Amino acid sequence: MNLIDKINANKLNENVKNFPEFRTGDTVAVHVKIKEGNKTRIQVFKGICLAMKEKNSINGHFIVRKISDGIGVERTFPFHAPIIDKIEIAARGKTKRAKHFYLRDRTGKEARIAIDFSRK
Repeated sequence: MNLIDKINANKLNENVKNFPEFRTGDTVAVHVKIKEGNKTRIQVFKGICLAMKEKNSINGHFIVRKISDGIGVERTFPFHAPIIDKIEIAARGKTKRAKHFYLRDRTGKEARIAIDFSRK
């Protein structure tokens, strides 16, 4: 193991957060710390998780997409970022794909993912 891997392993152990288990296709609400001047507040970014990469790695991240005023907004969140306060799962999606980039081209009802009631 080289020096960079050792440093990343230490950071991973320090910054481990107890996020719920979620997959792509789930509707998640990410509570993000926003700093404005000398004040900090929490802003909720709620949308569908499009993709995940390396969940248990220091380089891991996930992409959340929401529709705001008819415009699609995507945001990438690293799993071990200090700006993430917590993650809540609003709905579990019933999907068979690992990445949901096809949702970028869809609007309205066709951009929805069916809810999976069998997963808790």
